[in-house]
Amino acid sequence: MKIISSIKEMTAHSEELRRKGRTLVFVPTMGFLHKGHLTLMEEGKKQADDLIVSIFVNPAQFGPNEDLDTYPRALERDLELCEKIGAAAVFTPDAGEMYPEGFQTYVELTRLPLHLCGLSRPVFFRGVATVVTKLFNIVRPHKAVFGQKDFQQLTLIRQMVRDLSLNIEIIGVPIVREADGLAMSSRNKYLNESERSDALLLHQSLLKAKEMVASGEKNPARILEQARQILNSCPGIKIDYVSICDIATLDNLGEGERIDRPVLMALAVMLGKTRLIDNMIL
Repeated sequence: MKIISSIKEMTAHSEELRRKGRTLVFVPTMGFLHKGHLTLMEEGKKQADDLIVSIFVNPAQFGPNEDLDTYPRALERDLELCEKIGAAAVFTPDAGEMYPEGFQTYVELTRLPLHLCGLSRPVFFRGVATVVTKLFNIVRPHKAVFGQKDFQQLTLIRQMVRDLSLNIEIIGVPIVREADGLAMSSRNKYLNESERSDALLLHQSLLKAKEMVASGEKNPARILEQARQILNSCPGIKIDYVSICDIATLDNLGEGERIDRPVLMALAVMLGKTRLIDNMIL
């Protein structure tokens, strides 16, 4: 497994593999790898000849007072996991390599970020779109794998790939959960024992919504009210949003609309100092 930190070397390595007729699949990460990341990598290995992983905590997607400086990092452990899973290369640039002095070009979508996480994190998706575009240009993959836990991010990247005519297949992988239902996330490390227990209310609210739809409930307002009641039962949870929206556009179902097709239910909360997200297709 090659460990590469320079853009020039990463691109040269990818081009060499492509000249040999190898197909490349890419899994971009911010490190502190967990089973969810490893599941993306396992899927990637099924999809192409060579798996390339990036580990880069992207400063462009963190707003003021967010957790850039404290975001969990464990590079040596991450590299061991990547080697064990069979990655051909891991790209580990630093911020100066990705955003050199004088950097001023960003990629920005006009509509998809105006929903869900984009409302409370206004710079987040500009940072995501920019770094993913740069990584695609550097790594030159045929395919790239993303998790459905970050459903809005996955939708945005698919839109970006279509809009910019990028010749990359985007593969989405279902959410990986702990045995008790908590969606796996690097930020789960921040939770103390009590908060870890309270975090289960996110999945419970989604399961309640799924149960209501299965029982014939078509009114999104009633489902959202039940979800808010479950979340508000914990004093430590502060709701950012609970939404039922169109899978493609992420537009909220409007007043009077009924659930007559598959829709996305997504939620985000602050639990103590930790921001958690989850979602489910209803």
